[in-house]
Amino acid sequence: MRKLSLDALAREHLERATAATTGRSATTVYGGHEHVLRQTVLAQTAGTELAEHESPGEATLLVLRGRVRLTSGDTFWDGRSGDLIAIPDARHSLTAVEDAVVLLTVAKA
Repeated sequence: MRKLSLDALAREHLERATAATTGRSATTVYGGHEHVLRQTVLAQTAGTELAEHESPGEATLLVLRGRVRLTSGDTFWDGRSGDLIAIPDARHSLTAVEDAVVLLTVAKA
């Protein structure tokens, strides 16, 4: 059994994102390519975007800090700390409205 502090990881990766030229920092906290389930902590500084992409399976975003906007086509969902957003099975992008950290959970098909 392994225990992690998502709060500590959020702080750490937001600091790393602030220092990075990309404005992003991420780490997989559970799973990986050899598992069906993968969970990743992703930090983005305000205004940075993960460009439009496909999801490899069912996915959700849990906003740990800040505010984000998930966009798919002409539809968008705003999320803030504590919100859970189901990611659509379509191309989508993620923008940090303010400095933000999310927990991305993906269950590969």
